[in-house]
Amino acid sequence: MAMSLLRALAQNAKPTIVSLSTIATANLQKVSANHLWDGVTSVSNAGKKRGRGRNAKKRVDLNRGQRLGIGKSGLVYPGLTGPALVGKEMLSISEKKEGQESSEAPRVEKRTRFPKIPALQRGYSGRKFPGTSIGPPDPINDYEFEGFDTRVLEYKMVSHMTGNLGRKMRVSALVVTGNGKGLAGFAVAKAPMGKAALRKAKNMAAQRLQYFERYNDHTVFHNFAVKEHKTTLFVQKMPKGHGLVCHRVLKTICQIIGIEDLHVKTEGRTGNIQNVTKAFFRGLMEQETHQQLADRMQLNVVEYRPELEWLPLPVASPSCGKSRDEPITEEAFDFENMYYQDGKIPLKKQKDPMSRYTKDPVQWKKFLQVHRDRNQVMARNMRIIHGLEPTKEEIKLRQKPLK
Repeated sequence: MAMSLLRALAQNAKPTIVSLSTIATANLQKVSANHLWDGVTSVSNAGKKRGRGRNAKKRVDLNRGQRLGIGKSGLVYPGLTGPALVGKEMLSISEKKEGQESSEAPRVEKRTRFPKIPALQRGYSGRKFPGTSIGPPDPINDYEFEGFDTRVLEYKMVSHMTGNLGRKMRVSALVVTGNGKGLAGFAVAKAPMGKAALRKAKNMAAQRLQYFERYNDHTVFHNFAVKEHKTTLFVQKMPKGHGLVCHRVLKTICQIIGIEDLHVKTEGRTGNIQNVTKAFFRGLMEQETHQQLADRMQLNVVEYRPELEWLPLPVASPSCGKSRDEPITEEAFDFENMYYQDGKIPLKKQKDPMSRYTKDPVQWKKFLQVHRDRNQVMARNMRIIHGLEPTKEEIKLRQKPLK
C-alpha cells in the first residue's frame, strides 16, 4: 500500500529546476580593517632594529566627522536625522532648509606637512634658509629699524671637539641687513639652535651698520678689484637699467644696500660665502668718490655719455676752487683701469668674428661660397655712379679675341 502511494506521488510530482550562481567576493572582504592598517603601519622586528619604523605612517580614523544619515546632499531623513512626526502627520524625506544648522562635526581635512611658499619669498634652493628674508632686526630700546630687511647668506652646521662632551655641533649663520638706501651691515653668529643663531646674527649685523656712497643712487663710482684670501672680485659700474649680473650672494647684498646696476666677475673660491661678502664690503668701503678724486688730482672730473651725444658733463671740481695747470704725467692714466691693484687690469678677450662660421660645417660651406663675391654688388653700384662701369657693347668687344 505504501509503495503504491509513493509511485502515485512520483508520477504526479512536477520536476523542479535548481540554478547555482556564484558570487564573486573580493579578498578585502575577508580581512578586517585592523589587519589592513597593520600591513601599512607595522614594521618587522628586524626593521625596527635597523631604524625603519621612524617614518612609519600613522592610522587615520576615516569615520571621523561622519554621522549616519548626514552627507553632502543635505537630505533630512525622518526618524534618523530629524523628527518622524509633526503632530499626527508622517514626514517624508526632504531637503535641509537654509536656516537649519547642521549637527555634523567638522571633518578633518588632509593637511600638508609644509605650507607652500610664494616664489618671491623662496631662497636660493628649495626650502633652505640661504636667500630668504627673516625680517628687520629687533628694536633697541625705543629705536625700531623701520624699512630694514635681513637676508640669510649662509646657514650651515659646524662642530668642534670638547674634552667632556666630545664633538659638539652648532649652527653658523651669516646674514646681511640694510634699508636699501646705502646703509647695511653683516655678521656671523653661532648657536646650538638655528633660530637662535639667526636672531643673534641679525641683531649683531644691526650693530655693525656702514653707509656706502652710491653714484646717482644706483651703482658704484668706479671699477675696482678686491681680493680676500683666495677669492677675487672684479666689479664694474654699469649704466641705468643694466641690472645686477653677479654672484647670487652679491645680488642679495646689492638689493639690501640699494645698488641696482652692477657687473661682478668672481674668480677663485667663489663657494666661500664669507670671503665673498667680506671682499665686496671692503671694496665698497674703499671706493673713491668723484669729489675725493677731484680733490686728490686737483682736476675737474667730467663724464661723457652717449645719450648726451658725448658732451662733457661736469661731475666734480676741486674744493679749493682752482685746478692745477700742470698736465698729467702719470703713465696709462685711465679712469676705467685706475683702481686695479698693482697695475694689473682684467684681460678682456675679444670674440673671434670667424667663430660663428668655423664651429658649424654648414655655415663654413656657405661662408666659402659667399666669400668670393663679397662687396661686389656695392662696388658695381659705385662704378655706375662714377661712370666707370663698362656698357654691354664694351663688354662684348672685350670678349672678342685679339687679332
